[in-house]
Order: sequence, then C-alpha cells, then structure tokens
Amino acid sequence: MVLLKEHVSDHILWVKINRPKALNAVDFDVMEQLEDLVEEVENDESIRVLILSGAGDKFFISGGDLKKFHTIKSKEKAVDKAKRMQRLLSRIEQLPCWTIAQINGDAYGGGIELMLAFDFRVSVPNAKFGFTQGRFYLVPGWGGLTRLVEKVGRAKALEWLGKSEVTSVNDVLVHGLIEHILEVKSPEAETLAWAKKLTKNDRKFIQILKTGAMRFSPHREEALDAEVEPFSQLWVDEQHINRVDSFMNKKK
Repeated sequence: MVLLKEHVSDHILWVKINRPKALNAVDFDVMEQLEDLVEEVENDESIRVLILSGAGDKFFISGGDLKKFHTIKSKEKAVDKAKRMQRLLSRIEQLPCWTIAQINGDAYGGGIELMLAFDFRVSVPNAKFGFTQGRFYLVPGWGGLTRLVEKVGRAKALEWLGKSEVTSVNDVLVHGLIEHILEVKSPEAETLAWAKKLTKNDRKFIQILKTGAMRFSPHREEALDAEVEPFSQLWVDEQHINRVDSFMNKKK
C-alpha cells in the first residue's frame, strides 16, 4: 500500500503517501488509492478531520511521477488523466469533513495542486514550495491555477508560475498560501493539536460551512474544467517531451 492510514483519534484520520524513494510523487497507484480513501471518508460519519502528509521529512509530494506519467503519449490520454485528477481533487474539496495538508517537506508542481484542494495547509519551517510546471513546459491541469489565484491573487499566482519559482515557507505564508508554520521540534503533535480544535462539531455542521464558502464564485467549475485543454495540449508538445526526456536522462 502506498497510503498509510492511522486513526489518531476518534474523529481524526491521518494518511501518509509512502513513496519516499520516488519523493512521494503521485503515480497511478497513488491516484487509485486516494480515490478509495475519498470514498471511505465520504461514508465514515466518525471522521471530522482528514490529514494528509508525505512519509519521512524530506518531501510532502514532489509532483506527478514523471517516469510513470511519461508513458502517456496522446492528448486524449492526457485529457483523461487530467480529468481524473480534477474529479479526485474536487471530491477531496467537497468532503463533509475538514481536510488538512500537513506539508512535512518540499512540495512541487502537482503536489501544490493537490494541497490546494484541502481546506487548510500547515507546514514545517524548512519546506520549499516549487511552482515548477513551467520548467517542463506545462501549466497546471489539476485545478491548480484556479485554486492558486483564489488563494494568493492573480498577480502573485502568475509570477510564481511564470518564473517557475521555488520559494520559502515564510513567503507562502505572507501571501496566504498556507495557514500556519509548525514548530521544528514536534510538527506532528502540533498538527494534531491544531486539528483537534476543528472536531467540536459534527459533519452536518462542517458540510454546511464548507458548502456556504463555495457560493462566492458561480463560474468556478468552468474555470477548473478549462484548465484541462491547455494542459493536455502542452503535454504532447515537443518542448514538454524534450524537457522531460532531458530531465530523466540527467537522473540516470
């Protein structure tokens, strides 16, 4: 299993992506197990908080697994993969419980897109945040552009993505991408204490709040869906393919 699950209290489920050799990158197995996890959480009334982190202390999620996803060679299959991830992240966003991404290490590309689907983000103080899709001639395709603009504003989102920026935890905190920086000594204990404050009310209450908070943007779903086409076009562009090939060859 690439997902490690632990019920750390009556109302809190902590899940870790356990692919340390692959820097906790998202591959097809992670996608499938996250889909199963979401279905489990959707149907378990006892869960009021879901926490997601990466295994170890080096990486939260390093993005999509380039080695595995590089096998996708057609635009149609790229569209299918992007739509599948969009459906998954939308289901996470709509869960009738609170969701926390505990950024236990560096987050890059698709890892940032995934954490943006969570209600809250807390981070260890040494984490780096890489908006690095542009280095591979890609744009966000999992809803990350829309959600990043929501969190930090249009100008900052375009700056980070346009520069393929890798930035610090203090920078992302200032711009509202994360909610809290954890203490160095006991980040897991502090995350758990942070989460427990969210367990005072049941899922009915939580869902009412979360649904209400989504009403501000009537065209949001259109914006999310619109990310798929340009992402898929660039996925089969020669510049993307060549840059991934070059990156993969450097790692050999």
